Amino acid sequence: MADRDQKWYFRTWSLIASFLVLGPFMLPLVWANPRFNKKTKIIISALIILLTILQGLILVKTMKLLNGYYQKILEIQY
Repeated sequence: MADRDQKWYFRTWSLIASFLVLGPFMLPLVWANPRFNKKTKIIISALIILLTILQGLILVKTMKLLNGYYQKILEIQY
């Protein structure tokens, strides 16, 4: 099936855009997509979950760094 014959929410660009906006909440679109076989769905799901975990770890590290900077600013002010 050609990409243009599919519904818009099953197209490749739509899946990428929905991952960038929704993150792991777009997984039902992957599993409902008739174009992917089970192995492909598992691989895509694992990649999305790993990327989500990585983003969470980066967020935690960033928040710790920001907290440290704010503490230093507060020490300088008082």
